[in-house]
Amino acid sequence: MKLASLKEGGRDGTLIVVNRELTRAVRATNIAPTLQKALDGWAAAAPKLRTLAVQLADDKAAGSFALDTTALAAPLPRAFQWADGSAYVVHVELVRKARGVAMPPSFWTDPLMYQGGSDSFIGPNDAIEAGDEAWGIDFEGEVGVIVDDVPMGVSPQAARRHIKLVTILNDVSLRNLIVGELAKGFGFFHGKPATAFAPVAVTPDELGDAWDGARLDLPLISTLNGKEFGHPNAATDLTFDFGQLIAHAARTRTLEAGTIVGSGTVANRDAAVGCSCIAERRVRETIENGQALTPFMKFGDRIRIEMFDRAGRSIFGAIDQNVVQYTLPG
Repeated sequence: MKLASLKEGGRDGTLIVVNRELTRAVRATNIAPTLQKALDGWAAAAPKLRTLAVQLADDKAAGSFALDTTALAAPLPRAFQWADGSAYVVHVELVRKARGVAMPPSFWTDPLMYQGGSDSFIGPNDAIEAGDEAWGIDFEGEVGVIVDDVPMGVSPQAARRHIKLVTILNDVSLRNLIVGELAKGFGFFHGKPATAFAPVAVTPDELGDAWDGARLDLPLISTLNGKEFGHPNAATDLTFDFGQLIAHAARTRTLEAGTIVGSGTVANRDAAVGCSCIAERRVRETIENGQALTPFMKFGDRIRIEMFDRAGRSIFGAIDQNVVQYTLPG
């Protein structure tokens, strides 16, 4: 089934079930008012949501309506925790190579992960707001999973069973701010503004044989200003799968239901498939030509991120955003 949240009913939105064609939806408030509430009681809520999904597919769901993605928030408009990994170590390797810095061997065995801001995500069609183009505005196409309650010390294999929903996201980055932040040795803050998510999150069964329980074997397509930027496969060159990432996040703490774990920028070693962020293309240009040629995003630019199943149907809907200059309210 496919789940989403309308921008209504408060900061956590209103839970809706969406059909597979992403054309119609129905409110699920008689089951759970929000997606977070559904995740808190997933064992009881999931069967009822599936029944509603079947009714919607059969055109028997009372109160169904045409889906308008501009009315959607992120599937989880805010979350208790957002832990983003860097599971494609080839991406990290390229960045360090361009800087002439050796990569520690531990990067291949111990996942990189940071804890991002989760108090306010943005919807699939919400603008990317930035105060200055000089901040180095970039997109990052990623896969993400949403879990139920995960115990501390869970094994990677057992962690797979806690994956309840899968989605894609745009982990917006301000590259020129990140440089200074990382130099302080204390991690990201200003360089990671609000993350955008696809219209829907889906249960793993919706992914068919493209999902092996911990990785998604499909290309993630990024289109910048109407021109394809990259289509790397999300399973190719994946160093750490989601079972490993969840286990890493839960090494010293429990993860509450509704925690989102990200893959990091989807990247393949093969340059022919393109990139899921501008920074990687700039790194490849630096390695090949001695200098970066592709600029970061400007006000008015448009980024679209989407994934299609093997039959060519959009799975999660499109993240489709414009970059705009932020102005202080009032």
